[in-house]
Amino acid sequence: MEWLPLALLSAFCIASADALTRKYLQGYRARELVIVRFAMPGILLLPLLAMQPMPELPIEFWYWAAALVPLEVLAMLLYVQAIRDTSLTLTLPYLSFTPVFNTVTGYVLLGETVTLSGFSGIMLVVLGAWLLNIEHARGERFDVLAPFRAIVSERGSRLMLITAALYSLTSVLGKGALAYTTPLFFGTMYYVVIGFAVVVVFSFGNRAAVNVLWRKPVAHMAIGLFMSIMVLSHFYAIQYIEVAYMIAVKRSSLLFGMVYSVLLFHERARIEHFFAGAMMVAGVYLIAA
Repeated sequence: MEWLPLALLSAFCIASADALTRKYLQGYRARELVIVRFAMPGILLLPLLAMQPMPELPIEFWYWAAALVPLEVLAMLLYVQAIRDTSLTLTLPYLSFTPVFNTVTGYVLLGETVTLSGFSGIMLVVLGAWLLNIEHARGERFDVLAPFRAIVSERGSRLMLITAALYSLTSVLGKGALAYTTPLFFGTMYYVVIGFAVVVVFSFGNRAAVNVLWRKPVAHMAIGLFMSIMVLSHFYAIQYIEVAYMIAVKRSSLLFGMVYSVLLFHERARIEHFFAGAMMVAGVYLIAA
């Protein structure tokens, strides 16, 4: 089961980057956060990319990559717009639907299928992620249906659902491109290209935006390091397993985030946290079984 520890490492690293972002990047604008989260790992991975020999890549690789990069940038733009305009409790739950969408995109683009047990595990992870994300929906009263109602009235909720669908495409396209090269080369190249694209897109009309990278260099380097490990472990894991399974396990980052909330931010864990966490752990068990 080589892929499972790698997927969990990827989840831990994204949760660690999220925790550092929350602790040290308070007050940053949305575009500044995106630049730090994507350009910094691109900078850190550039030397690693330069040290590798350029492999001979068939034209099929470039087809996958050409479809992947613009969709990734579009997903980032929609994500930032969604969290800027709408409460996080009414947007973030929709990201948990990505592995569900992966069962369709993985089948259509890669011919991947999931077992009944595996799909049950995916749904448990999704439901657990949903519950973890909406603990404060509609104020103090726990309201599990709030995000469903929000999709009718909140533009940000609809944007995040589209974002989840786009991420289900980018994760599958990434595996498609990976079939023609190694995880080390593709992981480093991918984030170098994405980092450059982010700087270009988010600096358009505001050339000084990239200066945010040097504002808190230690915190930014730490975030970039965790993001770099995340993307490499992501691609090493996804080569061994169906995309829907890997992305579902990667959503266990929310469990690591819950631990960070208690340890770093001294937040109390609610009973819903433990219930949702148990569902996600059960889901990962079914996927890995």
